[in-house]
Amino acid sequence: MPPLPARKLQLVEAAIHEIGTSGSLNVTVGQIAKRAGVSAALAFHYFGDKDHLFLAAMRYVLTIYGAEVRGALAGATSRRGRLEGVIRASFSATNFRSEVIASWLNFYVMAQRSTEARRLLSIYHRRLKSNLAHDLRPLAGDHAPDIAERLGGLIDGIYLRFAVNPGDTTGEHAADHVLAALDYELKALS
Repeated sequence: MPPLPARKLQLVEAAIHEIGTSGSLNVTVGQIAKRAGVSAALAFHYFGDKDHLFLAAMRYVLTIYGAEVRGALAGATSRRGRLEGVIRASFSATNFRSEVIASWLNFYVMAQRSTEARRLLSIYHRRLKSNLAHDLRPLAGDHAPDIAERLGGLIDGIYLRFAVNPGDTTGEHAADHVLAALDYELKALS
């Protein structure tokens, strides 16, 4: 995704903030535009409607997440280190914060009624599973795809729990839970 122009970026970040504050998509384009310091007419001009603005916000969230994953993979020196990098990126301070988590939860809901949201969510799931399975294969053989699926489900589950009980965990602690599950899975194969 190419960098967003400044005004669009302001609107996207304001959408994430407003959804995080309300906990739902029950925010208006006017509220988002006000937070961004622009007119609602400009928001409609750029995005057309609230759904397209929210999809742009989720593309932005996924772009940031993807950049963190690529950085973690580039800096890793082992298969285990690459797996840890992918998992820790899921729970970084940028990705594992209340506004972004609220956006993710609403994104899942939107995917039930929007083909574009469902497509985008499916791409995320496939990439996460692929990134995990790629580095699990040398460690877990034919079990790699199943382990990757379970780890992805655990990541999603921790996001869901955090949304309901934000004081229960930190990003570092959440990543440690998933890494412990990874270690358990690998140990069970030996």
